[in-house]
Amino acid sequence: MEMTDARWRTATRSSNNGGNCVEVADNLPGRVLVRDSKARDGGTLAFTPTAWQAFVARARQRL
Repeated sequence: MEMTDARWRTATRSSNNGGNCVEVADNLPGRVLVRDSKARDGGTLAFTPTAWQAFVARARQRL
């Protein structure tokens, strides 16, 4: 699959009023992509699914 096949979704904790938003594409085999919804062409981070799950679990601990 190409990166153009990514199905982006906005993070559930993102606000709808122009706040800081993160988009995630987790439909690609072997990688999870993350980008800033306000700067979609500004770069994309790529994680392995295991690394992404660890990141999300750690972030949830801090909420």
